[in-house]
Amino acid sequence: MRVLVLGAGGIGGYYGARIQAAGGDVTFLVRPGRAEQLKRDGLNVFSPFGDLHLPAQVETKETLNSSYDVIIVSCKAFDLDSAMDAIAPAVGKGSVILPLLNGVRHIDALVARFGAEHVLGGVAAISVTLALNGDVQHLNKMHRFITGARGETAPAVLAPLAQLLASAGFDFVLSNNIDQALWDKFVFLTSLAGATCTMRASVGQIMSTVAGEAFLNGLLDECAAVAAASGYTLAEAQLGAYRGQLTDKSSGLMASMLRDVEKGGPTEADHILGDMVARAEALGVATPNLRLAYSHLQAYDLRRKAA
Repeated sequence: MRVLVLGAGGIGGYYGARIQAAGGDVTFLVRPGRAEQLKRDGLNVFSPFGDLHLPAQVETKETLNSSYDVIIVSCKAFDLDSAMDAIAPAVGKGSVILPLLNGVRHIDALVARFGAEHVLGGVAAISVTLALNGDVQHLNKMHRFITGARGETAPAVLAPLAQLLASAGFDFVLSNNIDQALWDKFVFLTSLAGATCTMRASVGQIMSTVAGEAFLNGLLDECAAVAAASGYTLAEAQLGAYRGQLTDKSSGLMASMLRDVEKGGPTEADHILGDMVARAEALGVATPNLRLAYSHLQAYDLRRKAA
């Protein structure tokens, strides 16, 4: 099985390295600068679950000219259009695309471009970043990877892929309801990003403010209501677990979107918060806290672009 991983940043680098270390035939599709870095230094992962130092097979958009069995897409949402252009030569008749993007809107874009039979669902639950020197740094003790078929008929490659992923040393789940798993994360991440970006602080710090707990709970309740209205009601246990994480007074948790804001870079606000707001409006679900949080990120982006 040939696996192509688009990107060797935090998520792509981490999971790609684990799959390669388990014996997978992995190639990373990266930009020329990153390709040269990987050829020179290899792929280096530092994690509480064990460090990895591996040689890396690489391709660039200019050199990619053959199909792969599995294409893992791990870009930022605002790079999705260019990512689809980059992976197009790798999509053969039996290929599957396994996206690990945040939110749900990217699924429709991938299906429109490549066809539903080529698109799996995927969820990555991990905190990971790419250091300036190209090292992948795993920041916590969570590294869950969920995938599954979105239709009634699973692609032929899914069973051997699941076997490979199950051997890769991370917490792997083959889901029989991957769309629900996507929505579960969508609800949590939208709430977390909305709160931590608006307040520019961690969950624990937000909980120490006069209105922090109400704001966090309000965001979660609104996002869960949108999910339910969309046909993806969160299980009570899952919702309770998310509420516990989002109201933990000792938590240093913050969304990666906040790190993007602090760097002065682009964010996935439109793909995450904006999409949730649009779905709420279409369904008649009131989301005052979410609309405020999204407005804050829109204002940040307007100032960033004007600078």
